[in-house]
Amino acid sequence: MKEKKEVELSTLRLLRTALKNKQIDLMRELTEEDVLAVIRSQIKQSKDSIESFESANRNDLADKVKGELIFLERYLPAEMSDEDLEKTVREALALAGISAKVDMGRAMGAVMKAVAGKANGARVKAAVEHALE
Repeated sequence: MKEKKEVELSTLRLLRTALKNKQIDLMRELTEEDVLAVIRSQIKQSKDSIESFESANRNDLADKVKGELIFLERYLPAEMSDEDLEKTVREALALAGISAKVDMGRAMGAVMKAVAGKANGARVKAAVEHALE
């Protein structure tokens, strides 16, 4: 507050409110996974807002939300490398006994558990599709 970093301050306030609301919904203390899920949700909302603002030619608002997005992404763990993701996908598919694209839903569930939030869902989907080809 003293440094007058308005974007960071407002983003932290929004995040704190979202975390408190999640805690109230769950009626328990939040785990690290819960906190990361809330942060990911806020990031997804920010990306959606950026798209909406840009399509409406509101670049001033889009730039503000981009600043919030960059700030929020600092709180996420580092993403897996492509090699680690590919290895994890192959291991998870082998463990689950999945080898056909017909089982894409089951495959995604198994791989998302194995990845444990260390990779974006779109990257995981692409890796699973590539592995099942």
